[in-house]
Amino acid sequence: MKRLNIIVEGQTEETFVRDLLAAHLGLHGIDVRARMVETSRRDGKIFRGGLASYEKLKRDLLNWMDEDKTAWYTTMIDFYALPKDFPGYHFINIYNNPYNLVKRIERAIAKDIRRPFFIPYIQLHEFEALILTDPLKFDVYFFKRQEQINNLKQMTIHFPSPEHINHGVATAPSKRIINEIPAYRYSKRTAGPMIAAEIGLPMIRQHCKHFDQWLHRLERIL
Repeated sequence: MKRLNIIVEGQTEETFVRDLLAAHLGLHGIDVRARMVETSRRDGKIFRGGLASYEKLKRDLLNWMDEDKTAWYTTMIDFYALPKDFPGYHFINIYNNPYNLVKRIERAIAKDIRRPFFIPYIQLHEFEALILTDPLKFDVYFFKRQEQINNLKQMTIHFPSPEHINHGVATAPSKRIINEIPAYRYSKRTAGPMIAAEIGLPMIRQHCKHFDQWLHRLERIL
């Protein structure tokens, strides 16, 4: 069985990979392990979660690669609030098309890491875009919030896809959800993956092209 190690940004993504992606990729003969990016060490303890800089992500990724040399590697990090020291970050001022932009940054990361079994992935614009594929499924976790859920549904119809929902401080996918359902802020680790499971990977892939391309590539690692 092939093995895939995934560095993720936070607990929500870690749970999503563990509960949904690992089971799906297992059907393709791929054993998946996910862990949050290391952010600091104090008193002999390792702290993980959040993305303060590219250098911290790179260091953690290369260390893992050196520890486990026979696995494939990928990332699942948000484009929203991407640290400015990322390779290719300057393209943000050039490209208006989010797909072209994120692919340029991913290629720049791959060029910097220079490892053959590495597939960089940046989520447009953050994890919550995936669950905005079908906001009506929010009722699996948030009961009696039908008006707010309908508001989210109406919001999404103004975008070509959930991955186009932008990355402004007040308008990123998670910010829009929290604006309607404040409780999401404190329950996202559980609620996000549960809603994604209710929607299902086939529906998410149908509406989120960049996510689908990443998963398609992972399914075919050799």
